[in-house]
Amino acid sequence: MTETVVRKRIEILADTPLARRVTDVIDQVGISGWTVLPVQSGSGRDGQWREERVTGADKSLILSIASEEKAAALVDALAPILTSHGLLLTMWNVEVIRGERF
Repeated sequence: MTETVVRKRIEILADTPLARRVTDVIDQVGISGWTVLPVQSGSGRDGQWREERVTGADKSLILSIASEEKAAALVDALAPILTSHGLLLTMWNVEVIRGERF
């Protein structure tokens, strides 16, 4: 059986104009990769929302996988803007093959 390693999967929901700021922080803490996906609609504590490119209310989901140490560094670096910029950050353990890549 192929050996796996536990890493952290990080998902950050952000207004699309903030995606670049978030990916810059991911790069700064030394995480080797990320993916940005468009999000069309959703619902949460503040109600439903839909993609709205005209007003800039569209959202993106930023995905990354990192070691526990780098994931913690990312959370610390983003902490000052989590509430003020309405980011939603979730993180959980995943098993990956070729763990040295993350």
